[in-house]
Amino acid sequence: MGIASGVFKQVTYKQEVQYGVMPAAAAAQAMRRTTSSLDMTKDTYQSGEMRPDFQVADFRHGLRKVAGSISGELSAKTYSDFVAAALKRDFTAGVSVTGASFTIGGAAGAWTITRAAGSWLADGVKIGDVVRITAGAFNAANMSKNIQVTDLNATVLTGIVLNGSAMVTQGPITAATLAVIGKKAFTPQSGHTDKSFSIEHWHPDVPASEVFTGCKVSKISFTLPATGMATVAVEFVGKDMTPGVAQYFTNPTPVTVTGTMAAVNGVVKVGAATGGTITSASIEISAAQSSEPGIGSNTTDQASTGRVIVTGQITAKFDSTALRDAFYNETELSAYMAFTADNSAASDFIAFSLGRLKLNGATKDDGEKILIQTIPFQVLLDINGGVGKATELTTFGVQDSAA
Repeated sequence: MGIASGVFKQVTYKQEVQYGVMPAAAAAQAMRRTTSSLDMTKDTYQSGEMRPDFQVADFRHGLRKVAGSISGELSAKTYSDFVAAALKRDFTAGVSVTGASFTIGGAAGAWTITRAAGSWLADGVKIGDVVRITAGAFNAANMSKNIQVTDLNATVLTGIVLNGSAMVTQGPITAATLAVIGKKAFTPQSGHTDKSFSIEHWHPDVPASEVFTGCKVSKISFTLPATGMATVAVEFVGKDMTPGVAQYFTNPTPVTVTGTMAAVNGVVKVGAATGGTITSASIEISAAQSSEPGIGSNTTDQASTGRVIVTGQITAKFDSTALRDAFYNETELSAYMAFTADNSAASDFIAFSLGRLKLNGATKDDGEKILIQTIPFQVLLDINGGVGKATELTTFGVQDSAA
């Protein structure tokens, strides 16, 4: 028998068909991570009897529980199943507009794509979407590059190129196609999903298997620093753990190969403040899970989900009073962020859309340095969004190029 080492530990997961019941072993997914701290604990009960010998004569185990988190560096697709579970909606393919006539105009930071007929709004393109022109006789500078939509009406799409490269004014060009890249997930108005997963820790050096069942996402935290890797932490609550001496999820799908993301590659906009002002950002999706024990069972029969609550924080240089005043005046803002795996024009990316939020503070530090504001925020349902509108009718949306 060996001694377990973290670099040998393999983490694999699969969505359950029935809550708390291990799914079939085939077609699970191996995970990349920095840490995985899932573990099973039990409630304990100490006897309260008052005895003439002044001692405790009994101690019992009670309800089993699973809790912990899987943390890693942010990359396209890797955490998409858990993001979808937190948002209560599967990722679905972005829309495409085909056979259209487009004219490219504008300038750096505000390029425009104007269509001769039809409507971006009716087709389902939204502010915050990352799009690419994928067909048409365009100059190479206009083709197949990530453009995040920053403004939108029926005929004019305004956007920023994620890697900062220039476009070329051109058009009209017929037989053109523009696609919303990858897939999107957001908390819907109805038809919410309620997913649970079985997650295995396999220690081949012992050997030992621990399969944690009934794992539901309770929180996801994204941390987006100005320097260093963007990170993600997924917290779970679960039902039970099944031990074994052989790997349960044999031959899982290999780990994703998409590049890890650093916040230096991408764009951020909160109100009118952009990445030149904003020095870091974090976003937290809370999807509380609760359960009730029952007599005659040492596990819960179900975990009940709560509301999807999204909060976050940015830090920003104190270079204007705009963010401070938005807090002071309780002015609602929007925020859109997109981060790429590298600096290529068609890099993998993850984009976040927060259509309506309020700032909860604007405290400033001090010292012989550039002053930095710390600004927490609460994200709200974008009541102005919806079908045929420029934004989604949701609190929070994620677009993943490889989901």
